[in-house]
Amino acid sequence: MIEILVANKSHVRYAETVCSLMYESALKRGTGIAKRSPEYIAKKMEEEKAIVVIDNDRLIGFSYIESWQHKRFVANSGLIVDPEYRNTGLARKIKRAIFDLSRKLYPEAKIFSITTGLAVMKLNSELGYVPVTFSELTDDDEFWKGCEGCRNYSILQENNRRMCLCTGMLYDPEKYKAAAVASEPDNNIKEIIHKKALSPKRIAQLKKNLRKIHLI
Repeated sequence: MIEILVANKSHVRYAETVCSLMYESALKRGTGIAKRSPEYIAKKMEEEKAIVVIDNDRLIGFSYIESWQHKRFVANSGLIVDPEYRNTGLARKIKRAIFDLSRKLYPEAKIFSITTGLAVMKLNSELGYVPVTFSELTDDDEFWKGCEGCRNYSILQENNRRMCLCTGMLYDPEKYKAAAVASEPDNNIKEIIHKKALSPKRIAQLKKNLRKIHLI
């Protein structure tokens, strides 16, 4: 029986397995990954800032949460699925679970992602992320140090962290709330404009963003 759970201290015994799966995934992609020790993964589990997927006592999926700049920014990191369980829709379920946990723990934080994977970009879009420049992401040096294990790190350095081969994506809870309002019937939009809560130009842009993520 497959269970998708918020991790706790009882799952610390899987920390080594998580690290092994992360390493194998990085080798397969050929890009690299931010290296994490079993101790670091165990701490995330103990803090209940991770999602684990268990099938009959076997760990088959994982993702964890990191926060930056005094919890203003949050990243969902380390998404892995055991090779035997790939192409089953499990990654999408983990993505949703870790996203929901992030929103619960950090309701005001911006959630961001950098990735080269089209599948991850699609999953992010389904959750409300939009593509952004790196300047809109955290400027915390500790986060960007995590890119040092990637073979494309020199490109990031050459561009002073402004761009790389990865695409930056961001979920901004405030903008998403405004976008949801902007998708209401036109009479409500006119009322918003009348109250000067949003400009017509801003509403048009929000509608455009919503169409990109297929919400209208």
